[in-house]
Amino acid sequence: MTDATANPVQPDGRKHGSLLQQDARIKRRNASEARFKFYGILAVATGLFFLVALLWAIISNGTGAFSQTYLTVQVELLESKLDKKGNRDIADIKKVSTFGYTPLIQDALLKEVQDRGIETEFAKKKDMKALISASAAAQVRDHVIANPDLIGQTVEFRVLASSRVDGYLKDRVSRESVARDKNISPAHLDLTDALVEAGVIKKIFNLDFILGSDASDTRPEAAGMGVSMLGSLFMMLVVLGLSLPIGVAASIYLEEFAPQNRWTDLIEVNISNLAAVPSIVFGILGLAVFIQFAHLPQSAPLVGGLVLTLMTLPTIIIATRASLKAVPPSIRDAALGVGASKMQSVFHHVLPLAAPGILTGTIIGLAQALGETAPLLLIGMVGFIASNYPEGVLDGFVAPNSAMPAQIYEWAKRADPAFYERAWGGIIILLVFLITMNIIAIILRRRFERRW
Repeated sequence: MTDATANPVQPDGRKHGSLLQQDARIKRRNASEARFKFYGILAVATGLFFLVALLWAIISNGTGAFSQTYLTVQVELLESKLDKKGNRDIADIKKVSTFGYTPLIQDALLKEVQDRGIETEFAKKKDMKALISASAAAQVRDHVIANPDLIGQTVEFRVLASSRVDGYLKDRVSRESVARDKNISPAHLDLTDALVEAGVIKKIFNLDFILGSDASDTRPEAAGMGVSMLGSLFMMLVVLGLSLPIGVAASIYLEEFAPQNRWTDLIEVNISNLAAVPSIVFGILGLAVFIQFAHLPQSAPLVGGLVLTLMTLPTIIIATRASLKAVPPSIRDAALGVGASKMQSVFHHVLPLAAPGILTGTIIGLAQALGETAPLLLIGMVGFIASNYPEGVLDGFVAPNSAMPAQIYEWAKRADPAFYERAWGGIIILLVFLITMNIIAIILRRRFERRW
């Protein structure tokens, strides 16, 4: 037995160094690993930076939509203007349009200015209309129609201020930009400052943005997301009611029962291809099939749900098949070994074990459908087509309505900066819905997850 040499010679003639001493090759390898780690950390940091920048842009631009400027005025509901006959007949009261209420609100604002001793260059009530929203008259009119006994009294109303006044208090409108604006002047801003100090004008939480409906271009301060949120809800009900049973049934058949031949291979390839088809193609398909051929109501959540169902089915089928494949074959063999039929082994053993993945894939598919815009625009689900909530469940499915992403798109392309602010606010609401759906997916997955 011979002793091992201290520095054995390699076949190429080189000698090994000490194990505690790094040679040039090990140093290069360690340096390469260090660079790779650095690149990975840099990539993660870059992604986080852009994510934080995006969230900051959304929050900074959209939080203003959740507050709104209001004027508190004492409106004298003159009987001579609102109910000339004095019989409190609703039919007669409804004949008075918003044009009959506008002078009453302007009188109330002028009286507030005079009573509080605010100095202004405006002496006539019509000069102050730039401070009041165009929707204020409709707001007072609706309240009077609902409570006709108020006619003849002086009632305190909190009415919307104009979008220019709201933008001025939110730093969206500056005095430099007002100088080029025909709707408002610097003198109006001076009066606004005085009314803010007097407590007549206040900025409060805007619940109507969450619960309200879209508004015309002349009333951006009155626009809300409520009706479009309901439209998205009815669409998601259609998508869930159709895509989940159809997608799961198709997946079970293809994965567990269908023979492996060229026809099933063709179907699988087509399903994979459909998952990559642009969403606007499904919108064109829905327009041709559901509206032009089947004559279903245009702009209805039912049609939107059918279009999104076609778009979501490939995603659910792929996710469901992956979940079924993840179940170990031993589960199937054990069930068949104790006398269970093929269908019993699938529905009693395989499907419950695959349920977490199926639920996760379904919710992710629904979240993807919730954020789609292009298919809905093609079937007419644009903003400002529904000003009221649906009267019932059936009406919610077939009545014209919009959806959250389509509503955001409509606001983003309008000229008034108030709509642009509401578009960012709508993105916040949409993100809350998407995050909630993903949290539900995580909870369901952990709740039903089984380990083997």
